[in-house]
Amino acid sequence: MKNLLAAILLATTGASSGALAAERTVTMAVQNMTCAACPYIVQESMSAVDGVEKVIVSFEDKTATVTFDDAKATVAAIADASEHAGYPATLKE
Repeated sequence: MKNLLAAILLATTGASSGALAAERTVTMAVQNMTCAACPYIVQESMSAVDGVEKVIVSFEDKTATVTFDDAKATVAAIADASEHAGYPATLKE
């Protein structure tokens, strides 16, 4: 009976797609960073994407490590935001 009630409750409340969301962290190679201000611009542009939780930019390594909710943001959207700011970014293998 408890299992039946749990199934009914789940069916009536609906399983949201957010239940399948996961926090994801990727490292991206970032081009065109030539001065001390560049990492700040990259961080701000990537952070502006809905779902991005944290961005750590390394000027020395020319990378950005991005943590995001994969139900709200995609790697492509993050890369596009960076490119629009003048810093093309690609997923680092």
